Amino acid sequence: MPFSVEKIRADFPVLNQKVHGKPLVYLDNAATTQKPVQVINRLSDYYRNENSNVHRGVHLLSQKATEDYEQARTAIANYINAAESKEIIFTRGTTESVNLLATVLEEWVQPGDVILVSAMEHHSNLVPWQQLCRRRSAELKIIPVDSKGILDLEFLKKSLNPQVKLVAVNHISNVLGTINPVKEIVGLAHDAGVPVLIDGAQALAHTKVDVQEIGADFYAFSGHKVYAPMGIGVLYGRQTWMRRLPPYQYGGEMIDRVSFDEVTFNELPYKYEAGTPNVGGVLALETALQYVQKLGIEQIRKHEDLLLEKATNQLLQVEGMKIIGKAPDKTAVLSFLVDGVHPYDLGTLLDQMGVAVRTGYHCAEPLIKQMGLSGTVRASFALYNSEEEVDVFTDAVKKAVNMLR
Repeated sequence: MPFSVEKIRADFPVLNQKVHGKPLVYLDNAATTQKPVQVINRLSDYYRNENSNVHRGVHLLSQKATEDYEQARTAIANYINAAESKEIIFTRGTTESVNLLATVLEEWVQPGDVILVSAMEHHSNLVPWQQLCRRRSAELKIIPVDSKGILDLEFLKKSLNPQVKLVAVNHISNVLGTINPVKEIVGLAHDAGVPVLIDGAQALAHTKVDVQEIGADFYAFSGHKVYAPMGIGVLYGRQTWMRRLPPYQYGGEMIDRVSFDEVTFNELPYKYEAGTPNVGGVLALETALQYVQKLGIEQIRKHEDLLLEKATNQLLQVEGMKIIGKAPDKTAVLSFLVDGVHPYDLGTLLDQMGVAVRTGYHCAEPLIKQMGLSGTVRASFALYNSEEEVDVFTDAVKKAVNMLR
């Protein structure tokens, strides 16, 4: 279908408002995306008409909720091309997915072992591995990033050895916009017998994700960054791994049989889904992915790259402008600084002009500090942003910079 930003924007009611008397220009999509009416209605419909706990219920509402819940799991598995739906584990988001994995892999990591993590990771894909290494007396080794925002794959190659127990790297950087060559990274790691976790939080909304093509052992993502509600996410885990690893939490649903003396655990994926799940969130996530699929991820990527190029070119007209992240393969994220202007001050003035951006470390403090910076301003684009909004944004930056100088 033709890609019409005007028609798309009509699906997002939150965009039809004013901020400080100005039309909202929402460019904080890397933090969270807005939700279309289709997703809002699906969530509302579940609570209005289907609300019931899933699995084991013999009454009609429970059976209906269970059927829809498991159908959503299958649809999500198909969306990322998982081999089977049981490889889809529902979590609260990418952060919980990574923490789940860091917990269940604890016995896999022994004193003296190494976990490789890239320098461009979000705290969610850094701190869990840092803390695991501390608990297990292992080493956390950082894969460097150059000044353009490109990973040092030669360092990765040289670092892979029998002591390395995991490589953890993001698919797309939330600070730099860099699209990492994840298939190549997985290939290098697998040649050395090392499993790989891909943090896909920034990827699903912007590029095709095929976990079998990538070859990842684990892939994590959050619903709220791909037009679904907050509080729902996925850990994709290969069956060969997840069957052998222990449970993450204990309670209802994740058990098979229980006595006062012993317990046996449920099969995949339920072994990792203790307690009442976020059924409404799962159904809304399925709807969000259907929305993206209907528009076409290739068309979305083309549109967002056009916005990124236009915004970059226009910002470079500002004296003292510095773009952070210049990898040739990047998308949707534009981090920048202006000489003599504090990011927070600039972000505050942009808000007064109706433009929502994010400032600071972006939950990637080590990367920002390694670059010798105290933070950046970040504009991030989504399928509903328009070229007119880019003009408003860049004009607002110019006005704010003149005011602050």
